[in-house]
Amino acid sequence: MSQMTPERGARNLLENCAKAASGDRLLIAFEPAEHGYFDSESVGVVSNAARSLGLEVDVVDVGFNPDNPHLPPELLARFEAADIILFLARLGDQLRFSEMPAGKKIIVSFAVTRELFGSGFGNSHHDAFMAIKSSVNSVMDTADEVLITCPLGTNVRGRPEMNLEPEGDTSILRFPMSVFTPVPAHTFSGRVAMQFLTGTGSRYYDGYTIEFDEPVFAILEDGRLSKFEGTARNIERAEAHYDRVANMFEIDRNFVHSWHAGIHPGCGYPWDMRDNYERWGGAAFGNPRILHFHTCGAYAPGEVSWNVIDPTIVVDGTTYWESGAFHAERLPVGPAVLSKYACAASLFERPDLDIGIRATG
Repeated sequence: MSQMTPERGARNLLENCAKAASGDRLLIAFEPAEHGYFDSESVGVVSNAARSLGLEVDVVDVGFNPDNPHLPPELLARFEAADIILFLARLGDQLRFSEMPAGKKIIVSFAVTRELFGSGFGNSHHDAFMAIKSSVNSVMDTADEVLITCPLGTNVRGRPEMNLEPEGDTSILRFPMSVFTPVPAHTFSGRVAMQFLTGTGSRYYDGYTIEFDEPVFAILEDGRLSKFEGTARNIERAEAHYDRVANMFEIDRNFVHSWHAGIHPGCGYPWDMRDNYERWGGAAFGNPRILHFHTCGAYAPGEVSWNVIDPTIVVDGTTYWESGAFHAERLPVGPAVLSKYACAASLFERPDLDIGIRATG
């Protein structure tokens, strides 16, 4: 890939994701860096790139409200005046899609810092990963059996029943595109090995993450959590966590909604996940080394995620993910996409393996 810069990442977002044209009105809704999630530099990088492309730029601080995210009337008016709305803020993921004004291009950025805009994650052509996502969706949609395993002992299998209808998701664009459409879990059963439980970014609460001193297995039966297996102490903590979160939000405790894995080998996480599990959960999941289930709540993304590290995913006998390495060249469109987009091909040859998991001290 030619020289990677944050500015190129911003232009990739604007030109290839938003399909922005000169004269378009861009509103950047940002979350201040003091909240520890987005940095203070990305707004300037994107603003400058937008102006260089002839866009009109408006910038608004939307803050961060963990408990009651909403669009106040004055903010909605700003949104209505824009052609493209870019969220450098968690509000974009928190809001119900129905709250967004119709007829707008709305983008949620998973590049949360200038560093990520300047990495292979931000720089690799957006269309390459849209094509890869579409091809994975097709493979899953026609699959008879998917088997998920991992080094810690995950073993889950099922036949996907995909919902690829363009429902509430169509107005929301994601940059970079880093996952395929979630696979409904109601036809999947098995055991899921994990070393921690953490939230999904849907809502924020105290005690967002619990870590285990050795792997815990969640037993999945046709899209329901039936029990945990592991040491008595870890089982007790896992059950208590589910009880607490389900009671707090009055949701279906044992519902497992769906799962997906990362498809973007440029999606590195260069920080220690323990420093900020909320940020990790919202930025690292696009790496192929991570597969996660949406659980606790009969809706996406639920409130508690199960994270499988270094998954192997076999679809009808073809291994597409192998111990965390995604073989996009094995997709029906893979060779053509990687031939057309050298930037994507180089990432698959040299993936970013840093997902923020550091050895315990």
